[in-house]
Amino acid sequence: MALMRHKRPALLVLEDGSAFPGYAFAGRGEVLGEVVFNTGMTGYQEILSDPSYKGQIVAMTYPLIGSYGTNPDDMESAGVHMEGFVVKEYQSRPSNWRSTASLKDFLESHDRLGVEGIDTRALTRKLRVQGAMRGILTTETADVEALVRRTLAYPGLVGRDLVMAVTCGEPYLWNNGAPALIGTKQIPPAGDRLRVVVLDCGVKYNILRELERQCCQVIVVPATTTADGILAYAPRGVLLSNGPGDPAALPYVVETTKGLLGRVPIFGICLGHQILGQALGGKTGKLKFGHHGLNQPVKNSGSGRVEITSQNHGFVVLPETLPGGAEARQGNLNDSTSEGMYAADCGAFSVQYHPEAAPGPHDANYLFGEFARLMREWQGGPA
Repeated sequence: MALMRHKRPALLVLEDGSAFPGYAFAGRGEVLGEVVFNTGMTGYQEILSDPSYKGQIVAMTYPLIGSYGTNPDDMESAGVHMEGFVVKEYQSRPSNWRSTASLKDFLESHDRLGVEGIDTRALTRKLRVQGAMRGILTTETADVEALVRRTLAYPGLVGRDLVMAVTCGEPYLWNNGAPALIGTKQIPPAGDRLRVVVLDCGVKYNILRELERQCCQVIVVPATTTADGILAYAPRGVLLSNGPGDPAALPYVVETTKGLLGRVPIFGICLGHQILGQALGGKTGKLKFGHHGLNQPVKNSGSGRVEITSQNHGFVVLPETLPGGAEARQGNLNDSTSEGMYAADCGAFSVQYHPEAAPGPHDANYLFGEFARLMREWQGGPA
């Protein structure tokens, strides 16, 4: 604790008035967000660079974070999107042959606040019982009453479109593991590859890597792209990506998806699953504390197969609201929430979890092969 006294004091305050003192190990300032916990023992860089965490302050339940540093290869986007990062203990001396920068240097290069010394076990227990809460993370003041007032004025995530803060500004090709802007250049013929258009609601790079491994030509387009705009690329399939915020606040993406149903195979991941659910006529709701971690068990009701999955979402499709023809195929063994669905007539399927992992187990990455098979076999469906 003697070393802690030389660090800048920081404070995490929740909307119910709970205050958790700590010390800043990276950056300074003040950020607001929904406070959630992630149960991953590793993968902090992938979590930090996942656009789905936009609008959230993330606390890691594993007590020691930073031990293997950071590197360019583990990025899941071009930047860091979460609002703030909370750990029990920061390891300032990384030891790993892949490391090119410490976690502190990484966070500060992206102008993000990192705080250690907080009782993350007590914080997790509170969130696990009472649910995700609005919070404020600050190095600027210790006035808890003032911080609570600012937190209560924060709108939270419900009803907010955060996709527009993370989607790409213009279309690009994913080529040999890296983005390449298209601009006015002509897109090369797909040849023997399957052309896939990815509707970018905050896509993770490993989704694009997995598609490329399936011999796909990958074109990524902004979330505002219309159905006609997507079909103009003559894709063999469309992937609806992961992303942040409330799926019910994305009517424009839902309308785009409705315009694609039955015309081209569709694969939805996480937020993409929720968008597909709405396009099929279902509704979404908010979970009490969400699923954020690498150890969520999911059972396929058809095959009986149980997979351990990587997840990051605070909203869920309500399966009882889905119309006929949309089959809810997978469920979470912890809380029985919907984890996947299939609409055979439309050639569309989706999962609530992350089959691309990064971080997490690889139990479900076969789904990218299933998507490729569907694209090859697709003969069209009802408009």
